[in-house]
Amino acid sequence: MLLSRSVRTSLPSDFRTREPVLKGEDRFPRLPFPMLKIALPTAVNVKMSAAAGHQDRIMQLIGMLDSPYVRRVAVSLQFLGLSFEHRSLSVFRTFEQFRELNPVVKAPSLICEDGTVLMDSTLILEYAESIAAPAKSLMPQSVATRQYALRIIGLALAACEKSVQVIYERNLRPPEKQHAPWISRVTGQLLAAYGALETELARRPLSVEPMDQAGITTAVAWNFTHEMLADVVPEKDFPALGALSAQAERLPQFAAAPHGPDTYGQA
Repeated sequence: MLLSRSVRTSLPSDFRTREPVLKGEDRFPRLPFPMLKIALPTAVNVKMSAAAGHQDRIMQLIGMLDSPYVRRVAVSLQFLGLSFEHRSLSVFRTFEQFRELNPVVKAPSLICEDGTVLMDSTLILEYAESIAAPAKSLMPQSVATRQYALRIIGLALAACEKSVQVIYERNLRPPEKQHAPWISRVTGQLLAAYGALETELARRPLSVEPMDQAGITTAVAWNFTHEMLADVVPEKDFPALGALSAQAERLPQFAAAPHGPDTYGQA
């Protein structure tokens, strides 16, 4: 390194064996080239700050428990032994408040410990499974049993989707603008999904002890549809689904997150 004239003249004679004693501004030797200043982008600084302090935070589940997707996550997180705070915000009545947390305004939303926002119940639960592993999991490990669980979950989620479409058509669209062929088609899909689930459960009943994701999703889906569309899915036509739902609703994890406007843990 090249030192300035003022630095060289201030060095003692035995400078080869001693640290140089620099005074005043010479404590910071002048370099023959300009010093580069590197600043981290603001977003990186915020991210690093959040990461440093996220140990004291817990996950936040955003959305109302009258949504089967929100309730599915709330129940599953309990079975996985994961702590979370529930904020019962509506995508309708509290749209602006929800948008402050997630501009997409999609329920469920999960705010992770580091501030990252996740959406879609299946993706949220995939993340939750990764946190809980290897101690706990709600999904079977063998290929055959996992395949069966995925079939059941797919049918239950299809039933949820079609139920929501019928409910929105009935409750949000004026009667004179409702399209009967569309309602008939969606209702047929809903009944096909629950018909397949009923057949599967009659052949191979789902257990509530232990409860897995197939059982949770099916029980939550059936309870939702039966609460909202009892005229479409009479319980007498689906005894296996009704029995599973009744057993599940007596479990503490379901009771702590009941279908409706309540907040998890305060019902």
